[in-house]
Amino acid sequence: MAEEGLFDRVYDVVRQIPAGRVASYGQVARMVGEPRKARFVGYAMHASPGMAGGVPCHRVVFKDGTLCSGFAFGGSDRQRALLDGEGVTFLSDGRVDMEACDWEA
Repeated sequence: MAEEGLFDRVYDVVRQIPAGRVASYGQVARMVGEPRKARFVGYAMHASPGMAGGVPCHRVVFKDGTLCSGFAFGGSDRQRALLDGEGVTFLSDGRVDMEACDWEA
């Protein structure tokens, strides 16, 4: 199925995001050659095997640095804890400081 191939390409990109950095859903979509499929990247993150499968999906956030309230592995509090543990910095309103932590592949 074509979707499975796209999921695999998304996971390959997300595995490259280093600790302490984040990427947006749209950024990942552009990197897999599907710039209009940011929402699809979200579906892939929700369906991912997570860290058990080597996919650090907690490093994918909205373009404004907002965390996903429906983070599949424990909600936004869990996502924030994982990012905090990697040294990701946050703004006073709880969003990731994209200027400081955006991954430039």
